[in-house]
Amino acid sequence: MSIQIALLRGINVGGHNTLPMAGFRTLLAGLGAQDCKTYIQSGNAVWRGELSEAAVSQAIEDEYGFRPNVMIRSRAFWTDAISPCPFPTDDPKALHLFVAHGAFDTTQDALNQVAAPHERAQIGTGVVYLHTPAGMSASKIAPRMDRLLGVPTTARNWRSVMAIRDLAQGLS
Repeated sequence: MSIQIALLRGINVGGHNTLPMAGFRTLLAGLGAQDCKTYIQSGNAVWRGELSEAAVSQAIEDEYGFRPNVMIRSRAFWTDAISPCPFPTDDPKALHLFVAHGAFDTTQDALNQVAAPHERAQIGTGVVYLHTPAGMSASKIAPRMDRLLGVPTTARNWRSVMAIRDLAQGLS
């Protein structure tokens, strides 16, 4: 049975699109997910089974009245996204993984042209790594990522990336 990872975008932010994680786990179990685990309140879940993004998004809308962007990736995708990280991982608040919701054809030059002097970005397979030692609030790329890639994205700092990896590995 496969292990899947869900990343929700724009939930539990500023009192909007409230989705309690206990409720999210129950909802996923109702769709057939097994051994579901969540990490923090920003919409990260891992489970055994096969669920579609559309089914999860629809179930959240039916239960909670809003329809978030849901990105589901395999544990293999997550592992493959972590291993080639081109930036130092010693400051997990300065390193972010943007996961794209679909294929994109942005060039590395397009990202470099937008970057602030203190930040660096690198395109990976279905992801963009963003190193922002001055913080996300000082990033020139982060607020433009969707527009630069031409598809929706969701970002996780490296601490969350590794915690999600650990949850997924714990289901082995």
